[in-house]
Amino acid sequence: MRKGFRVIGHAVRTEPKIFTGAVLASAVYGVTTVLSSWALGWATENAVLPAFRDGHATGGTLALAATLIVGVAVFKALGVMGRRIMAGIHQYRMQAHFRRSLGRQFLRLPLSWHHRHPTGQLLSNASSDAEAAWGPLAPLPMAVGVIVMLVAAAVAIVLTDPVLAVVGFLIFPAIALLNLVYQRRLTPLATRAQELRAAVSEVAHESFEGALVVKTLGREDAEAARFDDRAAALRDANIAAGRVRGLFDPLLEALPTLGVLAVLLFGSYRLASGDVTAGELIQVSYLFTLLSFPVRALGWVLGELPRSVVGWTRVQEVLGAEGSMVYGSVRLPADRPAEVAVAGVSFAYEPGVPVLREVGFTVQPGRTVAVVGPTGSGKSTLTQLLARLVDPDEGVVAIDGVDLREIERDGVSGAVSLVPQQTFLFDDTVRGNITLGADVADEKVWAALRLAQADGFVSALPEALDTKVGERGTTLSGGQRQRLALARALAREPRLLILDDATSSVDPQVEKRILFGLRDQHATVIVIAYRMATISLADDVVYIENGTVADHGPHEVLLARCAGYRELVTAYERQEAENAALEEETVAP
Repeated sequence: MRKGFRVIGHAVRTEPKIFTGAVLASAVYGVTTVLSSWALGWATENAVLPAFRDGHATGGTLALAATLIVGVAVFKALGVMGRRIMAGIHQYRMQAHFRRSLGRQFLRLPLSWHHRHPTGQLLSNASSDAEAAWGPLAPLPMAVGVIVMLVAAAVAIVLTDPVLAVVGFLIFPAIALLNLVYQRRLTPLATRAQELRAAVSEVAHESFEGALVVKTLGREDAEAARFDDRAAALRDANIAAGRVRGLFDPLLEALPTLGVLAVLLFGSYRLASGDVTAGELIQVSYLFTLLSFPVRALGWVLGELPRSVVGWTRVQEVLGAEGSMVYGSVRLPADRPAEVAVAGVSFAYEPGVPVLREVGFTVQPGRTVAVVGPTGSGKSTLTQLLARLVDPDEGVVAIDGVDLREIERDGVSGAVSLVPQQTFLFDDTVRGNITLGADVADEKVWAALRLAQADGFVSALPEALDTKVGERGTTLSGGQRQRLALARALAREPRLLILDDATSSVDPQVEKRILFGLRDQHATVIVIAYRMATISLADDVVYIENGTVADHGPHEVLLARCAGYRELVTAYERQEAENAALEEETVAP
């Protein structure tokens, strides 16, 4: 409960005006509810009982009684309306605050952190956890505001008849004890249910993302069964929590009613002995009936606290995660190709399992360098370091002699463009995918498309730049998607362009025209390459083997002196030669 009230305190401090307004509206509701008991008591004493006794009632008395009851009801309705509107605003604003904070944190955290956290879990943090954290805010103003009603009703009961007050108030210790047991029973069940919501989201996300694999390998039933298992576990967890609610909610509802029955039973004896009047007994009984509502309102808040604490805790684990990038204040020039220096760089995704070890090389401004190496040698990891998606564990990656960690925020992304292996396109137009909302003139967009050898097929699309490409660019071929991704990078006129096997789906002739076109740009180019045709176009080659730079130099020089490099880059030609020889032997007489 302490944690829950700290969460509520944070919400109150964040939106104090909205919360105050909601509480004041709820207080109006509470006061008018108590006044309604007084109005009923007055009407009973001055209109109802005289009418029974005398056989008639005066019109003025009836009109005054009706005015009192209706007037109080109008102000009561206004209080309810104000409380609900402002409580809703408070709740949804806090959810928006949380989601914005999560979004900023997701973007700040390095890729190494994201590698350790499934996407489904992060989606659950931003959806169900954010909602659960602020669940108590809807009934909170009512609970705080009706405390006024609770106090006012208690004072009115004591002033009317202290003896009946003592009888009725005995119910409150029982309610407090019941709430305490309720919280302890529900909290672990709510925690389990919230964890399973994340698990369901995770499995669903994986199934949707891997739809092509699932369908082509006939794994629909297996994936459906995996999802069913998680969904069934979530169902059972929610049912377990529902059973606890189903047991305690009626008890919490019944206890105030038992208090009212005790007051009526004991009050009837006091009425018979003349210690109270009929109007006073009706007023006290009605007030005790009203007391059940603030007790229920407090119970609603307390009932939401377990889920709130769980949601808050899960989101705070993300917001409190370390690993955010540290930035300096150095501003890079924007009018020349970048000079790149990698010195003594080591990096590991998991402690003790290095991917890169003591990597070092330099790239002169305006040069094109091919990074070559066997699968798993660390080439893609190197591109992430060059684009500062992650920071090295040891060593320095520098542009123009400046450590990337000393460059101002957005400085690296403004100078470096990375086109990754896996092309991602948004469900947007061609123009939207290239500009990403930036103010880029169409002339510059078309220039980038021409350089990426994409202007021809874009011109042939039904609406050219305004053609929507579908989710992840599903209406385009793999080569077309790669060329659009390259155009997106070129439109930003980077000083350093990094291509991580970014033309693998493009035929060799188109790839050759792209790389020749890049030579005329004011940019340094680093390309992860596998094909001999691509490698031979580079000015220099960095050969990586087992996470280290095994050799560095021109292609022809490495062919002559580096056996590992020669073995790798000539593998395709040797295989083709062997296949051709085998075919000749097969057809020979």
